[in-house]
Amino acid sequence: MARAARRQANPDARMSLGEHFRELRNRLLVSCIAIAALSVVGWYFYQDIVDVIAAPVQAVARERGDELVALRFQNITEPFATQLKVAIFTGILLASPVWLWQLWAFLLPGLRPQERRIALAYFFVSIPLFLAGAGLASFTFPRLVAILLGFTPEGVGNLPGMAEFLSLVLYFMLAFGLAFLLPVVLVALNQLRILSARNMLRSWRVTLFAILVFSAFMTPDPSAWTMLAMAAPVFFLFWCAVGVAFLLERRRRRRGEDPADRYAGLSPDEATPLS
Repeated sequence: MARAARRQANPDARMSLGEHFRELRNRLLVSCIAIAALSVVGWYFYQDIVDVIAAPVQAVARERGDELVALRFQNITEPFATQLKVAIFTGILLASPVWLWQLWAFLLPGLRPQERRIALAYFFVSIPLFLAGAGLASFTFPRLVAILLGFTPEGVGNLPGMAEFLSLVLYFMLAFGLAFLLPVVLVALNQLRILSARNMLRSWRVTLFAILVFSAFMTPDPSAWTMLAMAAPVFFLFWCAVGVAFLLERRRRRRGEDPADRYAGLSPDEATPLS
């Protein structure tokens, strides 16, 4: 009832600057509470998480049959700092649907109804794609660690710091999670009329080369099978984005919104529209 009354009193949902800041404060508060609550999970299962992270290094140490390959802490305060970092990162990861939704919910009132539907679609597609990329990275990371540690000569110790190794794991997962967002970015550019489906199709060779270079950099495997295993799903998602872009352009042409005519009638000194 109160919400309906506010909607009748303010049908355009206009907010003052102070109301915007209060809304932002409430969104941030909800996000921080969710992260803090779920960080307890990371703190409680810290040993299990460390066992998973350190498993590739321990496997190499068992294969070599010595203790010259191991993770180490550099000082007496680093174990506590590392456990705190793992707990916070776990909370951020588990609470990602909450704080991402709070971010979208803060931005949605400023969008038109059609833009809201598009933004919500991108939101619900981006999360599983990012998690799929991060999951693929965690699956292939042990092989990467074994290859890199394999360059350590016999009788020479390799004792990476726990904090640096943890940062490497997070960087690896973040890089592949972002790589899996390639189709979302391409479709968004097509939706904004910046990149046409035909141009995307013509640049497939350049895109394939860029994906292979990225995969080779992230997975330095001499056999190249790991590189192809990384590049194949990203390249498949690229073709999915091309297909979706063609469908969107076809629907716009049926509605009489031909992208080829959007610059018609503009003078040379007139700015072109972005949407």
